[in-house]
Amino acid sequence: MTRPIRIVVADDHPIVRAGIVGLLETVDDLEVVGQAADGGEAVRLAAAEHPDLVLIDLRMPVLDGAEATARILAEGHAPHVLVLTTYDTDDHIVAAIEAGASGYLLKAAPQEEIVAGIRAVVAGETVLAPSVAAHLARRLREGATTNTQPEAPALSPRELDVLRLVAAGRSNPEIARELFIGEATVKTHLLHVFEKLGVGDRTRAVTKAMELGIL
Repeated sequence: MTRPIRIVVADDHPIVRAGIVGLLETVDDLEVVGQAADGGEAVRLAAAEHPDLVLIDLRMPVLDGAEATARILAEGHAPHVLVLTTYDTDDHIVAAIEAGASGYLLKAAPQEEIVAGIRAVVAGETVLAPSVAAHLARRLREGATTNTQPEAPALSPRELDVLRLVAAGRSNPEIARELFIGEATVKTHLLHVFEKLGVGDRTRAVTKAMELGIL
């Protein structure tokens, strides 16, 4: 058997944190290895416990979620970070994504969506709640109309197809099925997209493409 996904949960509200932990502990392939009540404690636990993922709120004492995310990801062999919060305003979203979070979900999401998001992020996917994706797209497009943007790189039609499905939250297997291509081909197209956009992961590829008006 593969080992469970090891998770640190960071939320400053004890009752909310207990509820999240209780939810995760009902799932066989998830294991909570630490709980943090503030951003500073989240950073310490991420370094001490070496989790696969830190599930983090945004508004917390000591360090907010975005700053804690940036510090967690600055360390070697850093875990993935998935934001789970009640806030979906533009500033919160952009701050979390710029800090390097691989996903952004809302606490009102169904349990199965949160669990699926954890698994997807650990697998290297990007996870954005629909309302968050809409906010992010609008914010970036508004910025594109007011700022001089660099020339967008030319993506092939198939690369655009793959990138659009990534932006829609599809996993590599789902993209492969929808486009009738192999998963290895999906990964190859993504690597080409990363290289052309000058990014290193799916989240930044989507945000950069939105910023440049490609999506």
